[in-house]
Parts: sequence; C-alpha cells; structure tokens
Amino acid sequence: MSTKPTSIETALLNNRRLRPTHPISSTRLRPPPPPPPPRPRRRPASLGARASGRVSAVPEVEKEGDSHVRIVALVGEGSVSPLKRATWEEVLLHTAERMKWVGEGYEMLVFTDKFIQYNEPAPENLRREVSRADMLVVVAVRNQDSVNWVQMNSQKIPNIFCFDSSPVLQNKLGGSVVHTEIEGNILNKAIEIVRGKNEKESTEIIKTVSDAWGRHNSDDIRFCLLVIINAYIKPVPILKNLRSKGLSTLNCMIKNCGSEVLNCLLDPNCQKALQCLNSCSPTDQVCSYRCIASYESPYLEAFSLCVLQKHNCLELDADIPDKPYVPPLMKFRGEDLTHETAEDLFVGWLGSLDWSWRVVAGQNPAYDQFPCQYQLFYRGKAKGSFWYEPVFQVRSLEGDMVWRRRKYRVKRAEVEGTFYFTVLDNGVVSKEFWTIVEVCDDLSWGLFHYKGAARAAGQSYTGAVLVSPDGSYPSETEKQRLVHALEKCGIKEWELFVVDNGSCSNAPLGIPHGSTLHRNVKVGDLRSISN
Repeated sequence: MSTKPTSIETALLNNRRLRPTHPISSTRLRPPPPPPPPRPRRRPASLGARASGRVSAVPEVEKEGDSHVRIVALVGEGSVSPLKRATWEEVLLHTAERMKWVGEGYEMLVFTDKFIQYNEPAPENLRREVSRADMLVVVAVRNQDSVNWVQMNSQKIPNIFCFDSSPVLQNKLGGSVVHTEIEGNILNKAIEIVRGKNEKESTEIIKTVSDAWGRHNSDDIRFCLLVIINAYIKPVPILKNLRSKGLSTLNCMIKNCGSEVLNCLLDPNCQKALQCLNSCSPTDQVCSYRCIASYESPYLEAFSLCVLQKHNCLELDADIPDKPYVPPLMKFRGEDLTHETAEDLFVGWLGSLDWSWRVVAGQNPAYDQFPCQYQLFYRGKAKGSFWYEPVFQVRSLEGDMVWRRRKYRVKRAEVEGTFYFTVLDNGVVSKEFWTIVEVCDDLSWGLFHYKGAARAAGQSYTGAVLVSPDGSYPSETEKQRLVHALEKCGIKEWELFVVDNGSCSNAPLGIPHGSTLHRNVKVGDLRSISN
C-alpha cells in the first residue's frame, strides 16, 4: 500500500449511528500481532487447498455446535464481469476463497447454469446445497429456463440476492421479499421494508450492498456478502463496528475534546470536511479521503487525534488480519535474503533516480488507486532507523490535483523480508505488516504485500502494490513470474487497478539531509532494463 491515507473521519457522524466503512482498510495503539510462525526457508509457498472444478470450496465436516454460513452462488454460464473481463464464475470462485480469510465457517459454493442451458439434470450436490443454503446469490442469470429453475428451487431460502440478472427474479432479506423499483434488481432503492428491520436500518443495509456491488472490485463484492450475513444470518466479527454506541460517543467528545470539537466546527475547512465526509457512501473510503485532501487542516487533525486516537470515543477496535499468510522472497541474486538486503530492495532506485519505486498497480480499491504514486525508502541518521515516505496525488473536490506526503517508521519483523510500518495520518495511528513478495534481480519490478489495521478507526485491510522504476507494467516475458507472485498473495491479476502515471510533474520529492541508502545491493543503469 504505497500511499495509504486513513479515511477514518467517516466515523465522525455527529452522534448518528455508526455507518459501516470498508472492512478491509487502516491502526492500532498496541503493538500489532506477530506474523505467523516463519516457514522453513526451503519450503515452497502454499495457499492451502484450492477449489477444483465448479465448486469453490469443499464443505467441511461440521462439528456439533459449529455455526456455519452456507452460501450458494448461481452464475450465468460464460458471463463476463466488469473486472478486466474475467468471467463472473472466476470472480465468485475467488470470492469464495477470500471468504475463508474471514473465517473457516463461511462456505460458498459456485455453480453455473450450464446444465440448464444444455438440458441436463441439475447436479445432485447443487440441489442438496440449495436446500440448506442460508443465502443464494444469483449473478448474470438471464436464460428463461434458468430463471424458472431458480424460482422453483429457492422458495425456502431466507436470503436471495440477484445481481445483473433477469428482472423477474425476486430478492429476499430475512425471509421477506424485497420489492424494488426495478423488480429483481437489488441495486435500486427498496420500497418495502424487510421484516425484522426498521425502515432506516433496512434502507441503509440495501444502500450499503448496492454501493459495494456497484464498485465492481473483489474487496467490495466480498464486503457486500458480509454485510448481508451480518444483518440477517449471524454477526460478522470484522463488522462489529456497524453497531451503535449510543450517547456514550457524544458524552466522551464533550467531556474530553470540547475545545477540539469547537475549533473544528468554527473552522470553515474542518466544518466542510465533516460535512463532506458524512455525505460519502458508508463504504466509499476514496470519497472520504478526497474530502480530507480537499479540506485538510490542523483543526481536523486535532479533532481526529483527540476524539478517535486519544479517547476512542467511538469505542472502535481492529487488528491486523492473520490471513492471508504471504511468504516473503527467500533469495535475491542467488543469495539468501538478509534484513539489510531486504531494506536495500525497498530503497530500490533511490540514488540513481529521485525515488525508490513508482507504483504501477495496486489491489486495494480504497488505498491503491491514487495517481502518480512515488515511494521513498531510506535509512535515517539514527542507528537502525528506516523510513518510508509515499508521495501521491489526490484530485480535490474542486477538481485540482494536489500532492500529499506521509512518513512511516519502518522496523524489521522477525522473518527476513517482512516489516512493521507505523504512521500518524490525520490524527490516527496506522500500523501495517509488509512483505517483500518478489523483486527481480535487475530491479525491473517488484511486488509488496501489506495488511494492517487502524484501531481507533475500527478498520482492517489487506492489499498489494506492483512497482517498477518508471511506473511501467512488467513486460510480457515476466507475465508468469508476476502471476505466480500474485498467487502467493491470494490475488488475481484482474484484481489490480492500474495507476494513472500520466501527469506527474513537480512531485515534492527529496529525503532528509544525512540519510543513507544501499548497503549490500548495487543498483544498475535504468537504460539496461528499458531496452
């Protein structure tokens, strides 16, 4: 995550019910959890059991007392998603794997309607799984025979969601039909309230699901399913911060942060920032950060520092995710990776160029999509100190392109090639665990994975950035190596968002006087990799 800003101000809702933010996004005051036990240095990387055939995950033997969530997805055969034209089947199979990162009790099976289109009997396991499903997700199903099959076999399923499918298909929440402005499409405003939820809460859930699905990225598709599970099936631990804290938030703010709240409300920029943040969709952290970038001020930082970081008035908490485990690079230029060499790989091209790396593409939709992302890694003057400064652009709400810069302290983790990052961003501490996944011997490109949490913001997240010296995508000859590196992170290439590196002049680069760069790694000539 090269330019990760913290969009925590979405939580400042003037005593309104806390609205959900993206579940995989920024920080904690106490030290982050240690990384998973180091793997043997020669052991090949493994992501665990993978799905085979049409089914995304093999159902586990359920122990007595276990609380599983069973999801069945039915996808139009051959249907293409907006995610770089990956098929919807691929997207949902991948979503099923990532649901296991939340917990082993989340079982999602993916089928296509091929058997219907070819007049074949339904697979026996499909009928069995549908009969006991907590949720049915229907995506891109438009064939009339397939529609008829869904209608006949889904009557007892309490939760049904139909996306990009026939308008005659109905959606259900908590056992009740949800009528929408366009029948069968939950991406429109609901006009009938779902049983068991009040009007405001139901509308908010549907809007959250609509916004999440409409982003068309893997993180938000998974989030969409988790919101539904949390509201109608069972509580989802990583969404615990959706729940209201009542008047205790307001009392905490008045008691501990009265002057900071008053100063913010009296400052035009700070007041506009809060108003802007509250207008953002609950899951739109990009929108939230644009508000911060447009109206950033010392008063906003002081407000966040007091209300969130110092006093935790919203009573939030988040931990760095345990999953996925991503194995670090083991060798560089034929030698075992050491801590000093790993730091040199972060330093990258700095010295030959004015930056270490430029971000080519990233996976996280909230934090990796900013234009013109520069990474600056360097050793500080103090013994053992190491720093990371991302420099990046944000388009303000007035349409201006503005530069932003942050400063992270970097410390070595136990395993070579892994690090802890810490930053104070807009008044909130963010902590992250980074892994160097791959760096070519000629430094033509690299892949860095991160996972982190913002305790005071109640957010956690994962992601990865693809970097190169000039912001160019790796050559076609490197395709298989890149795909393999992404697979170690549990990421598909079609999940990557390519960064706009078109207009990046006058970036505020430079590092502090007295800083040092490489110790072990010799950096070559950029021309040698551009030919």
